Amino acid sequence: QVQLVESGGGSVQAGDSLGLSCVASEFTYYTMGWFRQAPGKEREFVAAIAWNGDSTYAVDSLKGRFTISRDNAKRTIYLQMNNLKPEDTAVYYCAAAGGGLTTTVPRYRFWGQGTQVTVSS
Repeated sequence: QVQLVESGGGSVQAGDSLGLSCVASEFTYYTMGWFRQAPGKEREFVAAIAWNGDSTYAVDSLKGRFTISRDNAKRTIYLQMNNLKPEDTAVYYCAAAGGGLTTTVPRYRFWGQGTQVTVSS
């Protein structure tokens, strides 16, 4: 069982930046991803990074603003979010999946409890 704990959420103004972190109890060889869920909406994929950090993938609409990275020595992944917009308001989750990069929720076996990000205009 992999335990994931997110941190770094908060309330910011539109245009601000925010960095999220996720510490894992086990880390190596897992693809790690960030997802988000806004009120009344389904959970959606944000970005993923391969176990060795060599490959990343992000939703097209967020490329250029959101960046995923990982530090295997610290068992931590990060999501740097720049130029935040009100529509980025959601609970952000990190998750771990076996195998290669994937964007689909069912492929991710382990999930954190989520951290709230609120962006006001």
